[in-house]
Amino acid sequence: MNIVKEDSALSACLLNAEETQGNLDMCSFQLKTLNDLSKELFGSVDTETIIRNFLLTTMGNFGVLKGFVLLLPLDSEKGDRFSSVGFDETDVARLRHDCRQCAWYGKPHEKNDDQAPWACKHVISHGIELVFPFLVEKKFQGVLGLGPKLLGSSFAPHEKELLETLINNLVIAIKNAQSFERVLDLNQLLNKKNTDLEETLRTLSATIQKVELLENIKENLSKFVPMTVTNMIEASPEGSLPESKEQDLSVLFLDIEGYTKLCEKFDSTKVNNIVEKHFSVFMDAIHSNNGDVNETAGDGLMVLFLNKDKQQNALDAARAALSIQKETRRIGHERLSLYRPLDIHMGIHSGTALVGATKFSSLTGSRWTYTARGQIVNVASRIGSLATGSSILMSKVTSDRVCRKNSVKPMGQFKLKNVSDEVEIFKLLPDFRTKSKRYYPVN
Repeated sequence: MNIVKEDSALSACLLNAEETQGNLDMCSFQLKTLNDLSKELFGSVDTETIIRNFLLTTMGNFGVLKGFVLLLPLDSEKGDRFSSVGFDETDVARLRHDCRQCAWYGKPHEKNDDQAPWACKHVISHGIELVFPFLVEKKFQGVLGLGPKLLGSSFAPHEKELLETLINNLVIAIKNAQSFERVLDLNQLLNKKNTDLEETLRTLSATIQKVELLENIKENLSKFVPMTVTNMIEASPEGSLPESKEQDLSVLFLDIEGYTKLCEKFDSTKVNNIVEKHFSVFMDAIHSNNGDVNETAGDGLMVLFLNKDKQQNALDAARAALSIQKETRRIGHERLSLYRPLDIHMGIHSGTALVGATKFSSLTGSRWTYTARGQIVNVASRIGSLATGSSILMSKVTSDRVCRKNSVKPMGQFKLKNVSDEVEIFKLLPDFRTKSKRYYPVN
């Protein structure tokens, strides 16, 4: 009796030992599988390599003859990742197509004789025993398919649980790889933007240098070229200048009385300093009243006032002349101990002339000039030659345009050189004599 009880107890102990050993073997298998898979999955950041290593490790640990893994983007019909083992090359294309159906419509499924869900029936026809669809961050739909085991046994429940754990690790590894790929893409994009930025900076630097060079040329050019010409060049950088055309303007001629005697009295350096001092002041007065110095001689200037408004161009010329007259007196007073104040004579005439750029071509090349041509220029020059004692003389045309805002004095009729008819001349009075009787034209 005691022997029977002892035998029963021993048998129970043996069964418990076998069950415990089985559990230990199962745990050991699971730990080994997880360890093997972790080495393969987290040793790479390439999605294709991760999928391939996962499939090979899983098949090896479970003793499976064939299997596949598909990773399908949810936002695109292209760019899926696919890896398969144990299939003929001729079947891979059709298998890949059928796997896409499982990825979109399938659910965890094990083949048996009485149930075969329609979503996975084509995959099952390829000899797949077990199908596990899975999701990666709502970006990829994946599916794992495994064929039969070499031993012929079916997948036990604990093996299915282990596969779910392995797939979870696969999802984590794919997430890491996708993050790394995004970092790589961003890094490449940043490198490209840096390259583009460097190229843009080089181009910008070269452009700035060109602009600085052009500004320097412009600054130096303005010292020798009338402002009107500079503006025309800026408006037509390709080099085509508008043709000369008739337009209304006022012309002012200015010259220094006794320039020859001045040259005889002082050396050339001092004479140059005297002229520069006066002409610098003249330039300020001319430019501030919209005038443009067209020609210069040793002791004189020809200035054009081109405002399209007839009265305004005459008023500009009158204001410039009065300002020159005032500044000449100031300089003369300051330099009284050095030399006798200079007398600056000015003549103004208004009317229509041919104004614009003219090209002269010769064997030595071409030269452009910008000037006004016509009787108005000749008359303005002759009127200036009549002036004495730093006076400002003007024609009746100019006087009629300015007399309502400036004091003028009739000087009578004069015969001018190379002008057939006598010309009525008026004197423009300085600002401090505005109480003098004004002359108004008779309508």
